[in-house]
Amino acid sequence: MPEPDNVVLAYPRRIDEKVDRVIDDVRDIKVRVTNLEQGQAGIQRRLDRVEARLDRIERRLALVELPH
Repeated sequence: MPEPDNVVLAYPRRIDEKVDRVIDDVRDIKVRVTNLEQGQAGIQRRLDRVEARLDRIERRLALVELPH
């Protein structure tokens, strides 16, 4: 028959398990945030290219006044 766990040792073990889960969750969140940041940066690059193309189109069609 196994000896019952020492209550004094049981609580730190449970805390360690919970801390390990939190560390894993934070690691996962960091990866996901990094992926979101990279996706947002890609979207921003595309928008910048579209904006540059739109500016060129507007200038060629003389739809905007050029600064003096």
